[in-house]
Amino acid sequence: NDSLIETVLARDVLQSKRINKPALLRQLFGLAITYPARILSYNKMLGQLQDAGNTTTLAEYLRLLGGAYLVTGLELFSKGVIRKRASSPKLIILNNALVNSPSIETYEQVRNSPSKWGWLVENAVGAHIYNSLSKTKWSITYWRKGNFEVDFVIQGGEKVIGIEVKSGRPGKLTGLNAFRKSFPKAETLIIGETGIPLDEFFSTPAQTWFS
Repeated sequence: NDSLIETVLARDVLQSKRINKPALLRQLFGLAITYPARILSYNKMLGQLQDAGNTTTLAEYLRLLGGAYLVTGLELFSKGVIRKRASSPKLIILNNALVNSPSIETYEQVRNSPSKWGWLVENAVGAHIYNSLSKTKWSITYWRKGNFEVDFVIQGGEKVIGIEVKSGRPGKLTGLNAFRKSFPKAETLIIGETGIPLDEFFSTPAQTWFS
């Protein structure tokens, strides 16, 4: 697994730009793939990494990983604009194979764990959206206010769409409801249970659902 990480980073990141702390970049990548679709503050990352430097360095390295289509940190959507600073990034690993490769758990074990399966599905949805919308007018963020959260927010011009991913039993859509109250003009979309079937979503370019 370490050799896989080394190969990916050497090919896609380390050869393309001078990195002052290559060991830190490797650690950050290794940490990120264990937190798919999770919101992780930079301070928490600092606490789990050796010789981490500061949050500015971590943010820059996360940006480099995103540029290589490995891992991206989604920003917080707030008041119709993307908050670029101070928000905790939501980590999306842009290929689920990178999440699965270090795991010693079987598919059945993950499938039978609602939380782990939920993160894996949510990460896959986020990766599909990010990869599809790259280099388009659309941006992808997430929204959180108090205890309410929306998995993804897509914005293109004046159009805003809140997206909730459902991977298990249908539940209350408290996050989407709160999002609608905060942004009455926004549209909403459910992917998974009670919404767009996952297989249909993954087999279609993501922007198809937003136009």
